[in-house]
Amino acid sequence: MPKGYWIVRVDVTDPEQYQHYVAANAAAFSKYGARFLVRAGRSETMEGEARGRNVVLEFADYDTALACWKSPEYQHAIAQRVGACVIDLLVIEGYDGAQPA
Repeated sequence: MPKGYWIVRVDVTDPEQYQHYVAANAAAFSKYGARFLVRAGRSETMEGEARGRNVVLEFADYDTALACWKSPEYQHAIAQRVGACVIDLLVIEGYDGAQPA
């Protein structure tokens, strides 16, 4: 079964308030087994529009990734970031099929 992922792009506008979100999201991430693959490391935007911070989270599967976003724990975290950032967040199913030869 393919893994599930969150692909997140964020521009933080209020770093102090955003830290409340970071503290609050840990409960949901722990409960749903999220694993950071990318967490605001160096990046270059080769095409399209950039955001200041990029994150990729891995989950056991798509349903778990979606359940985490919909969970009361994560909804509480979302309330903590209101007014602190502009965010694009995509929940997506991974691919485990054949690769190009």
